[in-house]
Amino acid sequence: MLFWLLGSLSGVRWPDVYLSVPIALAGFLICMAHVRALDAFAFGTDAAASLGIAVRRVQILLFALTAAMTASVVSMVGSIGFVGLVIPHAARFLVGPGHRRLLPATALGGAIYMVGADIVSRIIIPQQVLPIGVVTALFGAPAFAVILYRVRRSA
Repeated sequence: MLFWLLGSLSGVRWPDVYLSVPIALAGFLICMAHVRALDAFAFGTDAAASLGIAVRRVQILLFALTAAMTASVVSMVGSIGFVGLVIPHAARFLVGPGHRRLLPATALGGAIYMVGADIVSRIIIPQQVLPIGVVTALFGAPAFAVILYRVRRSA
């Protein structure tokens, strides 16, 4: 139960990586092929449709793709919170809202964040491995609170 709720990278083996990397890479490349549509969606579905985007088809494709990518990773490491909430906002702050730069920055930032969180989870308590979700929550919850505060203040 603890594994599924807080996640852990300690049980991941090379066969798991061989299974998830093609799914993640294919999903990333398909998302990169749709950066124009993703940028258009930032202005709403009506604006995207007026720009010639097949809104319903692209939405279904990207939602299905996101579900497949998420399922392949969560099935191996469990649910790890705050990564998908905080990292995209931090990347947007660093590289701007354009998805051509935002998607690679988010992928790289998420990978770096997860490796760092895994290292911290293994060394913070001697002879014990904390669930990685605990470490991501320690850093992610305050970062998410700052993001919410900024959004409320600007509104």
